[in-house]
Amino acid sequence: MMEERAEKLEATPTEHLYVERVKGILSEEPVIKGTRISVRTVVEVWRMGTRPEEIPIHYPHISLAEVFDALSYYCDHRDEIEMHIERNRIPEELVHPLVRDM
Repeated sequence: MMEERAEKLEATPTEHLYVERVKGILSEEPVIKGTRISVRTVVEVWRMGTRPEEIPIHYPHISLAEVFDALSYYCDHRDEIEMHIERNRIPEELVHPLVRDM
């Protein structure tokens, strides 16, 4: 089912082997090829202290090579990914106090 859907969507490759933009997925935010896992997601998990080698444990449908390529994309396009991170940030006043104190 996912493969059928992916074939119907128009993907734009990037200079990174495992990163693409897909029309209709996450507003064409860079994602790992063939998935809906954004570069932003990989970067945010990494920033929370998860080692790159551990990220595929949490997202078993992506490989370590894809994780490193997403991080490499971030290094090459830091301003763009930071903009996506900020755009998707939940404002502090909207976070429930019980969650905020965790």
